[in-house]
Amino acid sequence: MCGVGTAPNCVYSSDGKGTQSHTNEDGHLRFRGDDGCFLYGVFNGYDGSRVASFASQCLTAELLLGQLNSSHTDNDVRRILTQAFDVVEKSYFETIDDALAEKAHLSNYLLPHNEGQKVQERLKELEQEVSGGATAVVALILNNKLYIANVGTNRALLCKSSIDGQNQVLQIGRPHSTDNEDELQRLAALGVDSARVRQAGQIAGQSSTRRLGDYRVKFNYNEIDLLSAAKTSPVIAEPEIHGSQSLDSVTGFLLLMSEGLINALESAHGPEQANQEIVAMVAAELAQQTSLETAAQSVVDRVKRLHHDVYVSGRQRATYCSRHEDMTLLIRTLNYPLADGALTPTQGGRIYPVSVPYSNSQSTSKTSVTLSLVMPSQSTLTNGTNTASTLEEGTPTPGSQSPTATLQSTNTQTQSSSSSSGDGSLFRQRGSQAAQPDETGRVPPYVDFSQFYLLWGSDHSDGQSTQGGLGPQ
Repeated sequence: MCGVGTAPNCVYSSDGKGTQSHTNEDGHLRFRGDDGCFLYGVFNGYDGSRVASFASQCLTAELLLGQLNSSHTDNDVRRILTQAFDVVEKSYFETIDDALAEKAHLSNYLLPHNEGQKVQERLKELEQEVSGGATAVVALILNNKLYIANVGTNRALLCKSSIDGQNQVLQIGRPHSTDNEDELQRLAALGVDSARVRQAGQIAGQSSTRRLGDYRVKFNYNEIDLLSAAKTSPVIAEPEIHGSQSLDSVTGFLLLMSEGLINALESAHGPEQANQEIVAMVAAELAQQTSLETAAQSVVDRVKRLHHDVYVSGRQRATYCSRHEDMTLLIRTLNYPLADGALTPTQGGRIYPVSVPYSNSQSTSKTSVTLSLVMPSQSTLTNGTNTASTLEEGTPTPGSQSPTATLQSTNTQTQSSSSSSGDGSLFRQRGSQAAQPDETGRVPPYVDFSQFYLLWGSDHSDGQSTQGGLGPQ
């Protein structure tokens, strides 16, 4: 029911070749517990993988060793999730207590040059050992209800499909970043100048206002100019919890994405259509792949290629695509069928879910959006080209129309529809009938190679006749 795809960070040189600048710092978890409990998570590490790795292991132990059961109410689950994150953070800092103490001890000494150099080298080693942090997005399914716990700038999307092909895609929660109004208000209440934070766009090198680990902003925040006026620790590890959301009778899939994957896609194509694009990619891969792991990896690979292609193209957004960070995508299906490996490619005709971009508008009005994408299946292919359909041109049937995404909003101020061809290689029309084998069990050829065999024979037969001697026997 779950697949994970990953890609390491990459920095492009002027000729388009990429190199990895550091080891992969992302992490993820996927476990099934008792009482129909499922736990998934994606962790975006920075300045090392230690925090992401620790959190992915420790959080599992804090949630799946009897802490949760089917009798718990929504309030119980939210309380247990919050406590688990708190324990993970405290436990991590306990693992680096000795290193932090040694670092503080050595920093207070003034030694002769020859000894001071050794001390500086040791301080550098200690800094590498204790630095770093991680953001996290965690999904818990208990009693067939979904809970999302978010700390930082990763993303969760839920796509729900209906029988008639209408699909609702929800971005669950907003990133805890320096342009999140609620987070800026929280920081302002602690004495932080929120206007300066918004303008800076980062806090100690990261855009997140909530994160796991990172001792600099937890213990030494008074030494950071932006945070020096804070009354208490302004960067916290407390998760924002959304749910529960019932999954009864839900067909669709859940996506957990690291910040690196989101940023790579938004850098290449802009932030407006990022949700729409990633969900369309997932739906297309689920329709082709028989393995969730393969589907997830294929989506990540596609985002990586898109990002690279925009950079080498030299187009307007190329300047945003000189590098990307580690990317992780976790797909959890919800009664959503994978491709049937027994079917031939010509037996197409299926409705796929399509997403819509998440709005950062601060409006209090709620907007519910549904889209459908109908895949063609009744035209035929001849030598790689589409032949004319026997249906009259313009007849709006699923078998003859182009892939069309229709957007309908319940917000009375806006109603719109749009058409998108998407990736032509994925949405190419296919015939509705599979080729039938003859009495020998062979499928008749659908590409004429006679001219190829004739030319090949004239080049390789030393003037001998090629009739009857070439081609498949």
